[in-house]
Amino acid sequence: MLRVEAGALRALLVDVVAACGSTAEEAEEVAAHLLEANLQGHDSHGIMLLPRYVQHVREGKLVPNVAPRAERQEASLAVFDGGRGYGQRVGRIAMDWAIGAARANGMAVMGLKDVHHLGRIGTYGEQAAAAGMISLHFVNGVSGPGAVAPFGGSDGRLSTNPVCIAIPGTPPLVLDFATSAIALGKCRVAFNAGLQVPEGALVDAKGRPTTDPGVLYRDEPRGALRSFGAHKGYGLAMMCEILAGALLGGHTARHGHPADRGIVNAWLAIVLDPGRFGNLGAFHAEVEGIVADLKASPPADPAAPVLVAGEKERITKAKRLAEGIPVDPTTWGNLVAAAESLGLARIPKAA
Repeated sequence: MLRVEAGALRALLVDVVAACGSTAEEAEEVAAHLLEANLQGHDSHGIMLLPRYVQHVREGKLVPNVAPRAERQEASLAVFDGGRGYGQRVGRIAMDWAIGAARANGMAVMGLKDVHHLGRIGTYGEQAAAAGMISLHFVNGVSGPGAVAPFGGSDGRLSTNPVCIAIPGTPPLVLDFATSAIALGKCRVAFNAGLQVPEGALVDAKGRPTTDPGVLYRDEPRGALRSFGAHKGYGLAMMCEILAGALLGGHTARHGHPADRGIVNAWLAIVLDPGRFGNLGAFHAEVEGIVADLKASPPADPAAPVLVAGEKERITKAKRLAEGIPVDPTTWGNLVAAAESLGLARIPKAA
């Protein structure tokens, strides 16, 4: 693995997004979001995506400098059309509305459809938690044929449809996970690096378990990801498809829909003001007590103490800020090629 210093990498990301036509503000926002994903250890949602974004801008599947357009907006409910804009910017604006509406009314429900890739959904949970709000998030995604097999099936019918729940605190609790056994991007990271994926994550085109990520990118017919937790993850993924894609009138992954639309996300967020439900101080004290009680459990492995949601990401971020961000050579080569194709010459060194 190569290592790239975070500041130098952020400057490159800003240059690439700006060269695709984004304003300086949007370029900074998209770059910061992608870099933060890598810093927190979610490489699947970080810089490896940018060459694909560049391709989608060129193909008209991603539109720079778009703001969400309200299709329906009430005191505590809104549905926005994302206009195929950068999810990292459009999503932040939509979540700002939901936070303001929850502060005014105690709760808010926000739907965002037809937006390009939203990135790491935990970002929006963190955004709400920083404002003192609880938030729940259900997302579906369409990006060509489905990549996740239904429980008991053998071909891709769903996306990796993430779920996120975030609780305010110091630090906040941010539970953010794909409903697939692992994120699709983690398979791409492994494939690029020539690595295997964990057992139980993939099946080949005949439904046989495999650890070779090439069944998703090299083989035809393609293999598929499994859901996490067997039928439980599959059930959550199906509900994301309904609560995000179907409910909002957006795109879903079901067979028969047009296949090549770039990356299209739909997102349902529920934001709650915890102060409207009871004593806010008592709530925070109880959350802190729950966390302390869980972390006091004697670890089965002394080298691996009990962690809570969001803690592993904070540990990883501190390490990567100090040591640099690890990037596999294929991902780095793709990013450099995308930058050079835009006429950029300021490329940081990777060691």
